[in-house]
This record gives sequence, structure tokens and C-alpha cells, in this order.
Amino acid sequence: MGTSRNVERRTILKAAGATAATLGLAATTGCGGGSGSSGDGTVTLRYAWWGGEPRTIAIKKSIALFEKKYPKIKIKPEFTDYQAFWEKFQTQASGGNPPDVFQNAVGFLRKYDKRGVLLDLKTQADAGNLSLDNFRNGVLANGQVDGKQLGVPVGANTMALVIDLKAFKKAGVEAKFGWTWDEYFDALQTVQDKLKIAGDTGYFSIMYLYDLYLRQNGKAFFTDSALGFTEDDLTQWWADGYKRVKSGLVADPKKIEQVQPKSGLSAGLAASEFTWDNFSIRYEGEGASDYGLAPIPTTDGKQTGQYLGSLMLSAFAGTKHPKEAAQFISFMVHDPEVGKIMGYDRGILATTEQYDAFKPTDPNNKGVAAYEDEVAKAGVLGKITPHPSGADVVEAAFLRIGSEVAQGKTKPADAAKALFGEAKAAFAG
Repeated sequence: MGTSRNVERRTILKAAGATAATLGLAATTGCGGGSGSSGDGTVTLRYAWWGGEPRTIAIKKSIALFEKKYPKIKIKPEFTDYQAFWEKFQTQASGGNPPDVFQNAVGFLRKYDKRGVLLDLKTQADAGNLSLDNFRNGVLANGQVDGKQLGVPVGANTMALVIDLKAFKKAGVEAKFGWTWDEYFDALQTVQDKLKIAGDTGYFSIMYLYDLYLRQNGKAFFTDSALGFTEDDLTQWWADGYKRVKSGLVADPKKIEQVQPKSGLSAGLAASEFTWDNFSIRYEGEGASDYGLAPIPTTDGKQTGQYLGSLMLSAFAGTKHPKEAAQFISFMVHDPEVGKIMGYDRGILATTEQYDAFKPTDPNNKGVAAYEDEVAKAGVLGKITPHPSGADVVEAAFLRIGSEVAQGKTKPADAAKALFGEAKAAFAG
């Protein structure tokens, strides 16, 4: 277990301390059943989410607070892991019986709006049942599609580089704000030469990282209806990545698979890994070194392409209780006590009421908050890239096909062609 230490501003922000807040064991799925009203006017809402056990415990505590304030509204929880959640939700949506309120993400907004599943929460805000005020750093826009408010953010996160602090120090390399991709790969080469380990665990199969790289170069992964880059762009990205696998600069993907579900970084197979900043809590719990959050490399020495992503709450367009669903969402994103309970489990708290109420005490959460604060102060945060219907399918395909490239199973040009084919089908579905 690492210990916290003072570090220079705009270089590395410490992310120490272990918790299973975002990566705990999957909880057992709750009972199904529809929402409804009882004879005494009590309304029951189904609320579904994915996540580990700590998240489930915290959400249930938050539900108890809500039910105390709104005794005529009862919440029926449904929870599972990520993959099972969306498999179940797909079935529920097709059958016209999704939960009244549910956890959501940007990659699913257009998909389920297109199918008429999502309630435009702006109507409830206009009716006074939901507050859309006091959201930090423009994150409320993440839930907006074509003028509709389809989701309300509960937290915010951004892509970061997690590094093995001991490895970087031993190799004599430093991560600095504004460093370029060339400087990043030069640093990893030094790590490889001096420590005989790979520099990176496999950056080039991460869709959201490639999105940042594209944004640095005036493009983006998605437009609102298609891919925002060319097959040649992707071929070059994957070809460069595969060369680095062959040279040993990027870790052997077979070895990465062998240590799963442990990270290749915490297993000591490489010195760095790109991920969402609030996921960084996993490394101290898994590994024997110290780990820190470092800046995203740039193309021009300034623009990182970063934006704030978020988990959000959405409501079913066909709910029998839109007012109560909106009141529940508003409570869950604004109530200060809920903020204290949830902490940064789903990212940095999205509203000022909850952000101000929660004061992190462990080094990891302090590090994540400091990292996002530094990114915001640097003035590099842009708006999130639009995600068309089918974006979730494309993300899964990018990871799968990128992994095939890393293992030498598919040539980069063939892989890029395959990705574009699958994306075309996903967007048309």
C-alpha cells in the first residue's frame, strides 16, 4: 500500500489509498416487477443501476433518506453488474417495461431516445419537479440530445494516465503537463531500457483515448450520426500501436490476459495505463507499488482533447409517475447528504450542493479531485463528443478488434475496414 506525498503542481497528482468503490463484487440482481400506486396514494418506482457492492450499499442509504423525505414514494431497487444490466435493460425496453428511473451513460442516450424509451426531463424541470441548476463545469450538457434533457449527471470523470510512480522515478523520467506524445513514448522507451518492462499496457484499443487523440487533431471519434475519422486514420493508429507491441514498448497482450481481472499495470507488466480518473482507485488495492495520475500527452503541447464524462440518471418515457421520478432524480443529484454518502463512487460529484458537502479524506479521492481541478484550470476541457445511436456497439467492437491487432491476428488495415463495417451496421440498427 502506498503512502501520500507532496508533488509539484501540474505534474503528477497522487492517487493513493485502496477501496472497492467502483470495482467491487457484482451485487445480486434485485426482484423485478412494475411500478404502481397503492390505495393510500403511495407510489412505487423501480430504480435500476449497475455497479459493485459499495455502490449498492451507498445507493440504498440514499434511497432511505429519500423515502423519509417523501413518505408517499417508495423505491424498489434493481441492481447488477454492467454487462448484465444492459442485457436485461434491452429486454425490458423491448417489452415496454424498463425501470422508472435508471443509471445511464452517454453511449446509450441516442439509442434509447430513438426507440422512444427516454423521458425528456426538461418537461419536468419546466414543471418545477426537477432542478437543472448548479451543475459544475458544464457537465449537464452530457445528458442533452437534440434539445432534450435525456439524462441528469450524478458525477463527472475524465481520461487520465495512471503511472507506476516508483518505476518512473527509478527510470529518471517525469510526466509533465503539456508533454507531447513523442515525449511520452520517449519516456516509456527509457523505462523499457532501464527497467526491462513495457511502458504501456495497451493504449491503442481504448476508444475514448483515441477520441482524445482525434480531438487534438481537429477531429473526433463520433459525429452525431457517424464516425468522425477515416479508415486511413485508424489504420495508422493501430499500425503504430502494433509496432510498439512488437518492440516491447507496449506489453504483450497475452500476458495482459493472463493476469486479468488484475490490471497489467498493477501486475508489474508495464509502467503506465490510460483509464478514467476515478477508476484509479483499483491500482493501490491490486499492486505492490505506488501509483499516480499523470497528464494526457498532447499533439501541440497544450490541448489534451479532454472533456468530462459522466454517469447519469434517466427516466422511462412511459412511466406512470413522471413527477415522482423527476423528484427522485432531483433529490439524488442535489441533496447534500446523498453527496456525503455517495462520495466519488460515480465520479466527482456533479452539482455544487453535493460537491461542497463531500470532503474527501483519503489520498486517492483527494488525488482524483485535484487532478480534475488541474485539468479544469488548465483550460483544456471541451464539450463531450456526440454519441450516435449504436455507439455502445462500436465501443465494444473497437476494444475487440484492437485486441486482435495487438495479438497479430488481424492486420491494421483489415481491422480498420472491419470496424467501419460494424459501425455502419450499428448506426443503421
